[in-house]
Amino acid sequence: MKSVNERLRDELIAHSLFSGRYSTGVARRMIKVLNEFDSELTASLIAALDDVTIDVNSFTVRRLESLLSSVKAINKRAIDSAFTLLTDEMREHALYETGYYSSLLDALLPDAVLRQYPLMGITEEMLFSSVMSRPFQGKILSEWATGLESDRMTRINNAVRNGFLNGDSSVEIGCKIRGHASQGYKDGVLQLSRANATAIAKTAINHLQAIAREQFAETNKEIFDCKQWLSTLDNKTSHVCIVRDRLKYTLEGKPIGHKIPYLQGPGKIHFNCRSTETFITKSWRELGFDVNEMDAGTRASMDGQVPAETNFLDWVQRQPEWRQRQVFGETRFRLMKEGGMHPSEFYTDKGEFISLEQLKKLDERAFKDAGYS
Repeated sequence: MKSVNERLRDELIAHSLFSGRYSTGVARRMIKVLNEFDSELTASLIAALDDVTIDVNSFTVRRLESLLSSVKAINKRAIDSAFTLLTDEMREHALYETGYYSSLLDALLPDAVLRQYPLMGITEEMLFSSVMSRPFQGKILSEWATGLESDRMTRINNAVRNGFLNGDSSVEIGCKIRGHASQGYKDGVLQLSRANATAIAKTAINHLQAIAREQFAETNKEIFDCKQWLSTLDNKTSHVCIVRDRLKYTLEGKPIGHKIPYLQGPGKIHFNCRSTETFITKSWRELGFDVNEMDAGTRASMDGQVPAETNFLDWVQRQPEWRQRQVFGETRFRLMKEGGMHPSEFYTDKGEFISLEQLKKLDERAFKDAGYS
């Protein structure tokens, strides 16, 4: 039987995995909002450029700002709408996170521990207020919104100025800003701002989850001995996360047995960080229980030991079938169970899912054995 610390680690890895998918979905919805406004923004820009006659001598910064006043207003509405969506999602997610850790530990800890150390919850308002007022990557969320709005306008201004000086038409300038439909609008100057918005959204949600863990651990510090950094190890993992994988820290973030600083912590030590952490519970003896009267299995369930080293593929193969279905989807799950494919075959060397068509080419027999024609 797995110990509490082993089960806790496995559950927190799963929580991190699916939270990452959730944050990707939120980021995509943000980008969809921006894209919808970018269509209106480009149309307004083209109309403004078509309505005026500008010569080189009259093309000043002040004239450009006046010309783009309507574009600036649309850009502000775009950012406001995108970040309103993000904020609303984060408030709902805060409500979920406040209950998640209490529910998890309530299910994992022995009844004797829960009677002696009743779990203390955190409130949605306390969590959300901390998330919005504490910085990540040097700025609070509202400052990231202001910065993104300014960044987009700077890119638009520069594109208009350069386009005018190069003799481009208003439509050509508009395409340089938004991009071309044939390229999925990914070749315009606003594409980098979309990437920045994605990074902000994902890191903001990581920021929320990190604060939720921190507040829950602080509120229930009588139960926990320390925390352990868990990095997602593949060729996309940053060096700062690789060197911290499996290192232990106090609940306050001080190194245990090493000198590598905690810095901002897993999930927000850098943009798009995929690291998380697990808690190491105290042993029965550290919690004040008499272990001499316990059977071996009960003693082992809370021995205070750090779980053995693991990686994603080891972890996923230990999971029940319902969770494997969630991780891989029904088709890949059947390929693994009935087609004889190993989970490592589902991924590229970058740790990304191989498409189902690519999988089929790699192992036609696996598809046949799994019942796919």
